[in-house]
Amino acid sequence: MLNEAVARQLREIVGEKFFRTDQEALIAHSYDGTPMLQALPDGVIYPESTEQVSEIMKIASSNLIPIVTRGSGSNLCGGTTPLQGGIVMVMHRMNKIIEVDMENLTAIVQPGVITGQFIAHVEGLGLFYPPDPSSMKISTIGGNIAECSGGLRGLKYGTTKDYVLGLTAVLANGSVIRTGGKLTKDVAGYDLTKLLVGSEGTLAVITEAILKLIPQPKTKKTMVAMYKDIYGAARTVSKIIKNQIIPATLEILDNPTIRVVDDFAKIGLPLDMAAILIIEQDGEPEMVERDIEKIHLICREEQADRIEVAADREEAEKLLTARRSAFTALARLRPTTILEDATVPRSKIADMVLRTNAIAQKYNVNIATFGHAGDGNLHPTATTDARDREEVHRVEEAFAEIFEAAIELGGTITGEHGVGVVKAPYLEWKVGEAGVEVMKGIKTAFDPLNILNPSKIFAKETKKRVVVQHG
Repeated sequence: MLNEAVARQLREIVGEKFFRTDQEALIAHSYDGTPMLQALPDGVIYPESTEQVSEIMKIASSNLIPIVTRGSGSNLCGGTTPLQGGIVMVMHRMNKIIEVDMENLTAIVQPGVITGQFIAHVEGLGLFYPPDPSSMKISTIGGNIAECSGGLRGLKYGTTKDYVLGLTAVLANGSVIRTGGKLTKDVAGYDLTKLLVGSEGTLAVITEAILKLIPQPKTKKTMVAMYKDIYGAARTVSKIIKNQIIPATLEILDNPTIRVVDDFAKIGLPLDMAAILIIEQDGEPEMVERDIEKIHLICREEQADRIEVAADREEAEKLLTARRSAFTALARLRPTTILEDATVPRSKIADMVLRTNAIAQKYNVNIATFGHAGDGNLHPTATTDARDREEVHRVEEAFAEIFEAAIELGGTITGEHGVGVVKAPYLEWKVGEAGVEVMKGIKTAFDPLNILNPSKIFAKETKKRVVVQHG
C-alpha cells in the first residue's frame, strides 16, 4: 500500500508539492457534493500530463493502491469519495484547451478545464458546446465525461456523450489508449469512447478529450408559463413535442421549489402556482418566432394561468439563473440537502411529481421537485438534518420508493447524476441481475485488480424492492 518508498516514487513523478499526505489535503478530498458521505484517502496527487498519469497508475497497480480520480468534487452520487482509502488523483492541473479546430468543428481539451469557461471560450469564437450541467461554473469537462452529465439543453442538443468524439485514457496498468478521433464516422471495433463516457472513473483515467462543436444559434427567446394544475403543465410538455417543436430548454418547477427559488432570486414568481414551465427556443430568428408563437398557443390551450415572454436577454437570463439556483435555494432551508434524480417518459412527468409528493407526505419529509421536463429528468430534492438519524432514515425510505415509482412508470434510477455509491443498491432494479453481471465483466476486463474507483456502481447487496400499493 502507501508506504514511504511508494510516496517517494510518486513525488519523483509529480514533484514534491504535488503529492500531499498532510491532514488538510486528506480532509479536503475526503468528500464531494454528496451529503453524509466521507472517507479519508491516504494521499492526494496532482498530475499534469498523460505521461505522469501513466507512471502513477503503474505504481498504483504494482502496489494495489486504489485510485479515485476527481475534478471539482461536485459529484452527487458519492462517486469521488475514496471509500477504500488510497490516492485521490485531482485533475485540475490538466486544464488546457489544447486546440479549437475551426475546420473540423472540434476542440481538444484536458479533463481539468472548467465547463463554463470552455463554453464561454468557444462562444467567443462563434461556436457552441451545448452540454450545460447546472454545476458548469465549477464542474470540469473530465467530471462531465465521467458522469455523462446532462443539463438544461439536453432535450434539443443531447448530453455529454453526444459531443465526445474521442478520448485519451490511461488504463489501470498504466497503458495508454486513444479512442475515436475528429471523425463523424468510425466503426472500427467496439465503441470504447461511448463506453468510457459515463463510466464514473471505474474503467480508466481520462486525460484528454476530442469534443464536437456546432455553430452558435443566431437568436434565443425565453418564456415562462404558469399553471395552477400540474397536469396542464405536463400536457403542455407532451403537446409541444407532439407538434414537432423541440425547445432548447423545457424546465419544470413544482410549487415548493417555486417558493424557495423566488425567496432566493427575488424575481416575483407567483407563489400560488402548482407548476411553472421555463421554455427557451434558439436558432434562426424566423423559426424561433414561429415556435414561440406555437408554444404560446399550446400553453393557452392547456389552461396556463399566466404566460410571459422575456423582453430581452437580461430578463431571460434571470429566469434561467433562477432555475439553475434551485438547489442553492433549497439548501438554505435545512442543514442537509439531498438532491436526487430519476427519469421517466415525458408523458409521465405529472404522475411522477404527484407520486413524489404523495411519497413525501407518507414519510413526513420535505421534498421539492424540479428538473428537465422536456426529457423527463426530474430532481426530487429533500431538505433534512443529518443529525436527525430517524428523519434521514425516512428520507432514504422515501427515495427508495421514488426510484421504484420511476421504474414502474417506465423510467430509470438516474438520468445524469450517475450510480456511484448512492444508487448502487438500486442498479439491479433497472438493469437486472444479468445486466449487472455483464457490467462487472467489463469492469474486470479493464481493471482486473479493482483499483480504479473501487466500491462504486456495484453494491455488495441489492436493496429489496419496494412493494407500493396504489389506491
